Amino acid sequence: MANQHIYSDYFDEDYVRAVDKHLLQLLDRVWFRSKLVGFENYPQRNNPERPLLFASNHSGMAFPWDAMVALSHLLRILPGMYHLPRPLSAPMLSQSVLMNPYLIPNFWKKCGCVDATTLNFETMMYCNDHNLMLYPEGVPGIGKGFNRKYQLQRLATSIIRLGIEHRTDIMPYYTVNGEYLNPYAYSWDWLNKWTKKIGIPFIPVGPIIIMVLLQPWFFYLAYPAKLTFVLGTRIKPYELTEKPPSELTREDYLALSEQVRQQMQTELDAAVRAHGQQPYRWGELWQRIKANWSYFPFFLPFAWPELFREFERQYAERGPEGVDLRLTKPGSWLRMIWRNPFTLTFFIPVLGWIPIAIRGYKGHRIGKSIIN
Repeated sequence: MANQHIYSDYFDEDYVRAVDKHLLQLLDRVWFRSKLVGFENYPQRNNPERPLLFASNHSGMAFPWDAMVALSHLLRILPGMYHLPRPLSAPMLSQSVLMNPYLIPNFWKKCGCVDATTLNFETMMYCNDHNLMLYPEGVPGIGKGFNRKYQLQRLATSIIRLGIEHRTDIMPYYTVNGEYLNPYAYSWDWLNKWTKKIGIPFIPVGPIIIMVLLQPWFFYLAYPAKLTFVLGTRIKPYELTEKPPSELTREDYLALSEQVRQQMQTELDAAVRAHGQQPYRWGELWQRIKANWSYFPFFLPFAWPELFREFERQYAERGPEGVDLRLTKPGSWLRMIWRNPFTLTFFIPVLGWIPIAIRGYKGHRIGKSIIN
């Protein structure tokens, strides 16, 4: 009961709707072109008193655009905010300003994310307002590298344990083509040990790394992969064992977690075969660009720093009803740069990383002190 403040500490429903309306709808319409498969009959709770646990694979070595696009698309098709899952996210995302899109403080938490700690997860199992969304691979899932694309890493046992204790179902869905948001990128533990000191859980080493140094906005880059989200088969974890929860050991939970992982891996492989053979679909992308040319350049990644930070500035000053980005007006991109001069650092080769890293380091230290 004492921990239930996590629901409302930062979460702002108006902010979520405004982010979707003014930012993500354009990016999704042109750049990501997301598609939902199997969500026509949206899953209902088996236990009305407990949230469903939506779980997906994470995309390797990419900023978590996959989660942003999935939730944005779901928001547009669901009848109300009640049905939209609340994400449990790695604390690294909230601890560091750098891991928030374009250094917007508390972006993830304002959009409804809650730090994925054991206490928070258990607390949210008693929340009837929202279902939950998890990436049970955790940070290893997003940092696994392109050589292990679509290979599910070990799943957190907490999702199995709480599913059994609260007799609620796991609804897996599979993110296809997310691996191509940042393709041919890999990571090394010795390098990641140093980057974690400024709040970056890993550095994607590949074709993009040189451009990250020369143009810091590449840190948040996403290639135009067509994201497809495929709903899987409902999993009832409490039916996978005959033991009562009080008798289950850690070894039991590890075995059950591996059983669920294997089932999800089989369905993920099938989803990739069906929807992942043409990850970019360049012809479709070009048609979307032509159809939305009046919004140029804001559907292109180099304009996203100005777009996101100008949205944040207007929302903070005017509230949800006062945001007016005027994306189709001539000179709107230059006006955004004028009003948000810090965004120039995203375009300064090498030296631009100095003020960005300082903000990221300070935010990381502050976030850790708050959580601890």
